[in-house]
Amino acid sequence: MPSLDELMKAAQSVQEQMAKAQAELDNIEVEGGSGGGLVKVRATARGRILGIVIDPSLLTADSKEMLEDLVVAAFNDAKAKADQAGSAEMNKLTAGMPLPPGFKLPGL
Repeated sequence: MPSLDELMKAAQSVQEQMAKAQAELDNIEVEGGSGGGLVKVRATARGRILGIVIDPSLLTADSKEMLEDLVVAAFNDAKAKADQAGSAEMNKLTAGMPLPPGFKLPGL
């Protein structure tokens, strides 16, 4: 059985690895889209929005509501992809840890 000191060192190491992994999430980019690519949103796996591209054909007075819906859909798509990429990256970190089934680390 590991000593308390060994457990504390292991916990500190895991905490450092998690901090690095979370920082790395800001380097992973995903793109959400809607309207067949007419609206695109770029985001990091951490959920930070980097940019949005709207096709000029949508910039008419009578397409305002449709454009708003497409922007929302693109943001939601980017968020879903960011969550998926973030979970995959964090799962790489926890893959070798002897955690009990169903145990979730904070921030994952």
